[in-house]
Amino acid sequence: MSTIPATQPVSPATKMITRLLSSALFAGIAGGLIVALLHVFLLSPVIIEAEEYESGNKYHFAGVLEGADPGHHDTMEEASDGHQHDATEESWAARSLRTGLSSVLTTLGFAFMLIAGFAIAERNGIVVTARSGVLWGLGGFAAFHLATSFGLPPELPGSSAAMLEQRQFWWLGTAIATIFGLASIAFGKNWLHWGVGIVLVALPHIIGAPHPHSFGGVVPPELQGEFVSLSLGVAAIGWATLGLLAGFMWARQAD
Repeated sequence: MSTIPATQPVSPATKMITRLLSSALFAGIAGGLIVALLHVFLLSPVIIEAEEYESGNKYHFAGVLEGADPGHHDTMEEASDGHQHDATEESWAARSLRTGLSSVLTTLGFAFMLIAGFAIAERNGIVVTARSGVLWGLGGFAAFHLATSFGLPPELPGSSAAMLEQRQFWWLGTAIATIFGLASIAFGKNWLHWGVGIVLVALPHIIGAPHPHSFGGVVPPELQGEFVSLSLGVAAIGWATLGLLAGFMWARQAD
């Protein structure tokens, strides 16, 4: 009489890998789709408007500056007929698709970082739930968006800025310092840990972000201000949603 072989038990390492991948993929894709929708309907119109100024189809202080030619604005508008203002539906769809794909991939990368943090926290006896996941997500927003925006706010096309390499170096250093600083403050057990955390958070801003020698650009400051506030709002919603979904999936698959 034949016997049915017993099912091989799943190893703890396999369980952990499955938990990591499933949590990150679910939270990253779902959260990325939400961010993509917000980006397309809130940020893309502002970016397209800025590109009009960058290309010369529009210009700031039209007809207000002393000595400006009153007919110059009309001439530029006539020359731009059939170009930026008449973008086809296909070009808008293609642009939205690229924006959506970029948002999903970026959010997916953040999801893997967040889930890795959950795993480290769990090994140190810290329980992660959907509710605490929101706080983790807001911590990510603070590190990657809020803290970096103190020195380098989101920029529109046509804005003046310092050299790209300098900005990238400061942005990356600020994000890393803020992550470790917030972790030291949140999980530290004494004043030394908290003090080190405060120093890490403040240090990039004491050093200062790189800025151009003079400010200019063709984009109206009102449009730039609107873009900064919308960008931070979208980022906050995206990170809170990502933390909620990641925390929910992580807690649901706990042993």
